[in-house]
Amino acid sequence: MQTTAKSVQPASSSFFMCLIEGVFRMARRWGTVYLYTGEGAGKTTNALGLALRCLGHGYKVVIIQFLKWWKNTGEYKFRKKFPSLYQIFQFGRKGWVGLDKLNARDKKLVQEGLELAKKIVKEKPRLLILDEINLAMHCGLLDVNEVIEFLKTVPKQTSVVLTGRYAPRELVEFADFVNEILDIKHPKDIPTVKGIQY
Repeated sequence: MQTTAKSVQPASSSFFMCLIEGVFRMARRWGTVYLYTGEGAGKTTNALGLALRCLGHGYKVVIIQFLKWWKNTGEYKFRKKFPSLYQIFQFGRKGWVGLDKLNARDKKLVQEGLELAKKIVKEKPRLLILDEINLAMHCGLLDVNEVIEFLKTVPKQTSVVLTGRYAPRELVEFADFVNEILDIKHPKDIPTVKGIQY
């Protein structure tokens, strides 16, 4: 009885690269990082979609908003619905002053937001959303290296979402998932509808 030996095809280099990357991901100690950036609207909305999923499964969600202060938004008002599972904090000066008018007070506020994030992750929430942190880094209010070092301390049980325009290149390279939201089309007069835009 003859047996036929099957030839083994050599694995491609891309396979080995994926394997190495997979081993690295398993060996690392921090949680998964999602990054939403780009000129289009919907970056915060994407993050809130993940928050909804977590809450549906009974997991804790913490949102820290940088450069935001307005409390008449659905995501801020929602905190009263599930206070034990959903927390939201704002670190922005009241009234939009424009990116060219940010000062030391704004820097102090966003630094306080990052310090709170460092404390929050010790509680191991399922999801931590750092809303508009990309913009804070772009404006020089936060150091990208400090943010990356912080992300390396996040427990594996916690996923982190970073939102905002102008994400630094270093952060794009570091994140696990990167999505760019494009502004392909919008009305000349952009609507502002309660429950949709805010």
